[in-house]
Amino acid sequence: MKLPPHLLDEIILSLGEVFVGKRYADKVIEFTFKRHRKWGSRDRRIFAESIYECVRWWRWFWYLAGLPDEEHTQPENITPERLWRVWAAYWISNGRALPQDETAPEVKPEDVLKRAKEGASPAIRAAIPDWLEARGSLELGAAWPALRESLNLPADVFMRVNTLKNDRRSLREKLGQEGYETEAVDQVPSALRLKQRANLFGTDSYKAGLFEVQDAASQLIAPFLQPEPGMRVIDACAGGGGKALHMAAIMRNKGRLLALDIHAWKLAELRKRASRAGVDIIEAREIEGSKTVKRLAQKADRVLLDVPCSGMGVLRRNPDAKWKLSDVEIDRLIALQAEILESYSRMVAPGGKLVYATCSILPSENERQVQAFLAKHGEEWTLEEELHRTPETGAFDGFYAARLVRKAAAATTDATSPVTDEVKTPNDEESPHQSVSTEGKEHTEIE
Repeated sequence: MKLPPHLLDEIILSLGEVFVGKRYADKVIEFTFKRHRKWGSRDRRIFAESIYECVRWWRWFWYLAGLPDEEHTQPENITPERLWRVWAAYWISNGRALPQDETAPEVKPEDVLKRAKEGASPAIRAAIPDWLEARGSLELGAAWPALRESLNLPADVFMRVNTLKNDRRSLREKLGQEGYETEAVDQVPSALRLKQRANLFGTDSYKAGLFEVQDAASQLIAPFLQPEPGMRVIDACAGGGGKALHMAAIMRNKGRLLALDIHAWKLAELRKRASRAGVDIIEAREIEGSKTVKRLAQKADRVLLDVPCSGMGVLRRNPDAKWKLSDVEIDRLIALQAEILESYSRMVAPGGKLVYATCSILPSENERQVQAFLAKHGEEWTLEEELHRTPETGAFDGFYAARLVRKAAAATTDATSPVTDEVKTPNDEESPHQSVSTEGKEHTEIE
């Protein structure tokens, strides 16, 4: 395969943006495509594939290139020459001949292939940090090796049918007319899988609000909450609003759905998406302070807490996250999750239901959080059902959800209870490991 020099230059430059500039791969690719609008589909495919595969297998290709393992995460040691060597190791590993370039560093294919046959640690061969190998082994035991391998597989593209405007069969027909072949997903009535990867955001169907791009496992969360038409529902960690839009469709656009987040720009995106989807029951409000929970105490029939997490279940979709995470960061997130569950559960009315959800596969972020909460509040809450989805069992991402029921005789002292200032910030499709402390006046309420 002949590779144009300008394309290779952009690949090396973009890998530097990811590993030295600490930018997310998808944003780097998006920005590069905007700068090179005249690139054809072949160049775009080669570029995106090179970036994602080098990011996904970064440590392994670094090893195959014969570079010191301890330096693969040190920005000062990630030079353009080394980036070229890493890309060359990827290219050779895929059975391709390197382009003829006398100015490029010498990389011998036989050396790369020899190293691939030599012994390497499980973490190097799986291209993950040592801390992740240790935590995965500790928390998941015998299940970890299969999970570890599945996290390096490319993710499929799934769509959620907007049932306010069409159904799955009609959407399949419409997309087929536009040249996109899809198939229905078993056990997820709202989902279609795209048979061949493509960018769907420019399609007429998308512009008409007939679907949203959303992983099939993520589509299980909204119905798991059991929202119904006419209910008062809060998505307390709404972000860009993918799950809020799904809940609105389940509610048949009847009732009240309050979407909260501390980032105004994410809520602005939600409003645009809601308009496109034909949803008008969502009120998107920015959280400005610690009075949020106090003013909303016992106001909601249903509350969704899609809490900030490590994103360990969606590494296939966000492969660079594993190079930006750390053991310390996960411990911080675990503490924050417990605070959010403790505080935001107060918004549920007696007899109402709450779903605690993550896109993680780690028990410390999932069932252990729920167990700890119930150990403190078992007299007031009961666990109704848990949902586990792990990527090694199929094409879905890894997700966890627990549905809790607040007993009808629950205490009514929440409105005067102290609340935490910590609130969460993630959304469905973006980085799942951010949080911010805020102070200010709260102005959101469900009546």
